[in-house]
Amino acid sequence: MTYKGYLIDLDGTIYKGRERIPAGERFIQRLQEQEIPYLLVTNNTTRTPQMVQDMLAQQFNIQTPLETIYTATMATVDYMKDMNRGQTAYVIGETGLKSAISEAGYIEDKENPAYVVVGLDSQVTYDMLATATLAIAKGALFIGTNPDLNIPTERGLMPGAGSLVALLEAATRVKPVFIGKPNAIIMNKALDILQVKRSEAIMVGDNYLTDIMAGIQNDIASLLVTTGFTKAEEVPNLPIQPDYVVASLDEWDI
Repeated sequence: MTYKGYLIDLDGTIYKGRERIPAGERFIQRLQEQEIPYLLVTNNTTRTPQMVQDMLAQQFNIQTPLETIYTATMATVDYMKDMNRGQTAYVIGETGLKSAISEAGYIEDKENPAYVVVGLDSQVTYDMLATATLAIAKGALFIGTNPDLNIPTERGLMPGAGSLVALLEAATRVKPVFIGKPNAIIMNKALDILQVKRSEAIMVGDNYLTDIMAGIQNDIASLLVTTGFTKAEEVPNLPIQPDYVVASLDEWDI
């Protein structure tokens, strides 16, 4: 089947940590040459869209317009605006997340924020986690940017944002609202941006738990590429099979 729009993961799919995946680069080039709409949908919250664009160009020789990048940070800010609970927030996260929330007009409040937003933070401290725990207990809306328990790197699997969120969920006994893949919040917004029907889109990624489940749970076709998180030997035992599986994106006929 031919798809009119592509939702594409980045890390593990188009590149892996700091390693190039040449087939990923060629895949984006093929989409551009055939003028097929695509959106790079990433759960990474540590970089701004501009930083993502620069990284793709400088490290991986991939040129892509800024409007083709949609991060879990952007989806989080969109969700906060939709909820309209107030303009205060306590954020655990790195530059991309904190700057986006601040630029959207939200003011930091450690005591009684309307929102507690938790993303990946490599400098997180016990005091930060304690502050978030107390704020959630007071009634702040608990938002997890994405559920990724791990992130694949060239060194191996590292703790992801989902691991920090899980700690706070255990401490507060409050379930978070997750924004990133595989959740409907980011996928519905991504489809709106791409301007294609659900039945005409396909989700491409390397992680069964986030990328492929994003397709399965949201009635979008899914293409698993086994260059990252989910390995080829795991595929036969997956509870629900992806629509398509390839070892390299070079194998996929657009």
